[in-house]
Amino acid sequence: MLAIRKWSPFKELSTLHEEMDELFKKTFGTMGGLTRGFLGESWYPSIESFVKKGNFIVHCEIPGIDPKNIDISIVGNTLTIKGERKASEEIKREDYLLNEVCYGAFERTLTLPEGVKADNIRASYSNGILEIMMPAEKAALPRKVTIEVEGAVEEKVKKAV
Repeated sequence: MLAIRKWSPFKELSTLHEEMDELFKKTFGTMGGLTRGFLGESWYPSIESFVKKGNFIVHCEIPGIDPKNIDISIVGNTLTIKGERKASEEIKREDYLLNEVCYGAFERTLTLPEGVKADNIRASYSNGILEIMMPAEKAALPRKVTIEVEGAVEEKVKKAV
């Protein structure tokens, strides 16, 4: 005999949501640097950008890629990094037991902040990290912005009087 349970429409919606998520993952893949689906397979390397000691710096994770096969270009205020990771021709696809490494062409594009001197760009590669460095004018450097809270300003005025 079946147990009688209270009907919970939200639980059913949650189950439907999980099933839809799984369907999208199977169809389009996940987005953690790799996309698989109808359009084949593509990937993109992780990037971080920051300002340090008056320089705008971009780090791009590209282990296993020969730096000679990387193309860096700047058009206007847009930085583009292109390249390709090639799979070993010695190992056939059907011989893999597990393969989480992404292969193929990639392209990453970043908008440079104002004040970056792109004509003085330098690039280096070490331990799988591509580092791109450009001098940054003071306008491009991060600055602290204070938040004025209503009432707090009035309190400062009262203390000054």
